[in-house]
Amino acid sequence: MDVEQLRLAVYRVFAATGRAPGHGELASGLGATRAEVRAGLRAPADARHLALGPDGAIVMAHPFSAVPLGFSVMAGATLWFGGCAWDSFALPHLVPGADPALVATTCPACGRPHAWTVTRQAPPEGGQVAHFLVPAARMWDDVVHTCAHQRLFCSTECVDAWLAATGNPRGAVLDLAGLWRLAAHWYDGRLDSPYLRREPAEAAGYLYSVGLRGAFWGL
Repeated sequence: MDVEQLRLAVYRVFAATGRAPGHGELASGLGATRAEVRAGLRAPADARHLALGPDGAIVMAHPFSAVPLGFSVMAGATLWFGGCAWDSFALPHLVPGADPALVATTCPACGRPHAWTVTRQAPPEGGQVAHFLVPAARMWDDVVHTCAHQRLFCSTECVDAWLAATGNPRGAVLDLAGLWRLAAHWYDGRLDSPYLRREPAEAAGYLYSVGLRGAFWGL
């Protein structure tokens, strides 16, 4: 089985429908067996293109998520789970026809609802901030936990209140403009083939350029 074509099929189903394809759907589309698909998904998962559940089902294909992690993204007739603040802001940049998109969530500290119209042209306005609990060097230790803790708060005061209530250490904080810049091009090429992942030094430079540095990068 062509693993790159399998990866691409996963991404394109997510982009078009907002849901993860099952093994049978992928097998039918690629002229393969379920067993071949199940085995073939291991390579993109090992390369950190996908996250798989214990049963081998597709849980995430960043910036897409098959599980709710606090965000919804709506564009046209398609609704996606936003995997995290980063991924939710990235979807309008990646998916054709998803500009503009409505990104919605609630503040983890006080429960206040928030929604933004996210476009490719400019960051949305607002005083909210994104908090990244897990540093980049440890993101894939448990990627679902990582994404569940990249959230948007009303303000830094709400971040502080949440940290005090949960006992978590303070992570990196970005304003909406910084979050938008981070999301704008991080996932470039995910819907194309072949997809070329950034080298570590290039990725670190990108993160540093938008203000995620020091403790976030794990230095």
